[in-house]
Amino acid sequence: MTGQELHQLLLDKWGRSYDVRLRRTQGKIFLQVMWKYLEQASFPLSEAEYLEHLNSVASYLNGMGGTIQVQTFITQTRERPRLGKAVSIPLDLGQRGSEWLVE
Repeated sequence: MTGQELHQLLLDKWGRSYDVRLRRTQGKIFLQVMWKYLEQASFPLSEAEYLEHLNSVASYLNGMGGTIQVQTFITQTRERPRLGKAVSIPLDLGQRGSEWLVE
């Protein structure tokens, strides 16, 4: 998956260019779709910076082997990012999970 493909996935699902973050919590890794989006006047990144950020996140997802999980979750979820509440996508990395959970 590329950053552009991730962007298109977000646009197809919710119609907005939402910010995404990788988070580690309680020994698990999540991709969080945040409530802020590129089309907002208060969004802190330019379009070029946003696309660069998505490329970086997509690169990590590819490395972790989590792209299919993210695509499936986003297409099937009924959740929607809203103010103060991100959509959290759990990434099941199996045996490779310990590689990404360095303390």
